[in-house]
Amino acid sequence: MEILRVFNNNVVLAKDEHAGEVILTGRGLGFQARPGARVDPKKVVRTFVPSDGRDPDHLAEMLSCISPDVIQVVSDAMRAAGLLDLSENKPMLVMALSDHVSFALQRIKTGIAVEYPIQAEVQHLYPEEYAKGLQLLEALNARLNNVLPDAEAIALALHLVNAGFSTGDLTYTYTMTGIIQQMLAVVESRCKVRLESSSINVGRFITHLRYLFVRIHQHKQLEGDERSPIATAIMQSYPDAMDCAEQLATIVELRFDVNLTDDEIAYLALHVYRVAQQPKVGNTNTD
Repeated sequence: MEILRVFNNNVVLAKDEHAGEVILTGRGLGFQARPGARVDPKKVVRTFVPSDGRDPDHLAEMLSCISPDVIQVVSDAMRAAGLLDLSENKPMLVMALSDHVSFALQRIKTGIAVEYPIQAEVQHLYPEEYAKGLQLLEALNARLNNVLPDAEAIALALHLVNAGFSTGDLTYTYTMTGIIQQMLAVVESRCKVRLESSSINVGRFITHLRYLFVRIHQHKQLEGDERSPIATAIMQSYPDAMDCAEQLATIVELRFDVNLTDDEIAYLALHVYRVAQQPKVGNTNTD
C-alpha cells in the first residue's frame, strides 16, 4: 500500500489496490513517513475502510484525534463482551465506538453529565443490543476504572443498532427509533391491543420494521414489475390490517419522504395482523 497523507504518528491515509482509500492506524506508522512511501505492514494495527460514500480524509482526521489507547480499549472490550465478530468485520463500528468513548471520557473529566431521554425506547425496541450494550459497558469499565456511568449503555446500544445501517452517525437510528414507537402506538390504537415487548409477534414486527428501514436506506424495497401474488393475497385476506398498514406507510412517507411499494405495504399488513392477535385492551375474559 502507498501512503497518501499522514495525519499524525499513528494515523495515515493510504491507497490499497483492492479496497481503494483506507485509513490505517498503528503506533509510529506515520512517524517521518511521506506521501508516496510504502506502508510498513508490520506497523499496521487496524485498517478502516470508509463506506457509504463517507469522506476518507474527514474520517482519518477524526480518527487522528482519538488516542490509540482508547481504540485498543474499545477493541479489547468488544472481544470481552462477545462482540469479536463485529470488532473484526465492522471496523467503522470500532471507530464510532472509540470516538464516542473518547468524547465521553472528556465529558467526565470536565464534569459534564449527559442524560439519554430514550432509555425506555431503547430497552423496549432493541433488547438484544441493549443487553450487549450493558456487557460492553461492563467490559469498558473494567479497563477504565469504572468511570463510565450506567447511562452510557444506551448510547453503546444505539451504536450497535446503527451498525446495521452502515451510516456515519446516529441520526438515522434516532429517527428510526421514534418512527417505530409511533407506528406501535398506531397499531395499538387501530387494533385496540396492548403490545407487550416480550411477545414473539411484537418482536417479529419490530425486526420487520428495522429491516424495512434498512431497505429504505439502501433504496432496495421489495418490488417487482407488478404486485406479487403473495402480496395480493395478503391484501385480500386481511383488509383491516391493510388499512392500518396504509396508515403506517403514510408515516414512513412523511418522515422519510419515500413511498412504500405495494409489496412492502402488504408484508407490513401481515405483521400488523399477527400483532393484532394480542389480547384486546379491556378484555378480561379468562375462559
